[in-house]
Amino acid sequence: MGVAIRTAGEGDRELIVRLLDEAFQDDPVSGWVFPGAEDRRAKHPGLMAAFIDIVLAAGRIDVMEDGSACALWLSMPADEGHDDLDGDAEDEGPAQVREAVDPDNERIEAIGRLTAAVHPTGRAHEYLWMIGVAPGRQGEGLGTALIEAVLDRCDREGLPAYLEASNARSRKLYERLGFEPAGPALDLPDGPAMWPMWREPRPRRPA
Repeated sequence: MGVAIRTAGEGDRELIVRLLDEAFQDDPVSGWVFPGAEDRRAKHPGLMAAFIDIVLAAGRIDVMEDGSACALWLSMPADEGHDDLDGDAEDEGPAQVREAVDPDNERIEAIGRLTAAVHPTGRAHEYLWMIGVAPGRQGEGLGTALIEAVLDRCDREGLPAYLEASNARSRKLYERLGFEPAGPALDLPDGPAMWPMWREPRPRRPA
């Protein structure tokens, strides 16, 4: 595509918060976590900020040079689950995020625990936690470019990749990129489904 991708740093935090907030305001899972539109507008940015802080500390955020799209990645070792590389975080992390963002909202903690429960363990892999594209730039292939940059490295290094699709549109994109279902859909209580998806590395063709 000829688009420039760079690694985000602390100085990009507010840019990434705004980008993810705008990209996920109408997402089914965000709508489940914050059912009221006014409440979602007020508190959703705080949840995105909490996720960003976790990934800035333990993973990597790739961002388009013009700030139009970003992807949050964690490198998961073989002997760990979705625990932010800290043995206590799987138990405490979701509760800490809830306390920081909206202590009265049980769904903030629930989403972290439910996704952690289905996260594959036993093999090192790259975990695409979130990817967001500015609403006015969706459909241009920016998300595909961000993901393919990491999948190319996964193929070179023989690493699988994992994610949870939060809507049908993104699920189709991931299928085109080689992701397949990783078990049954995760049905949120009285809410939408999420689809755990796994991609095996593809062998590189000889030059």
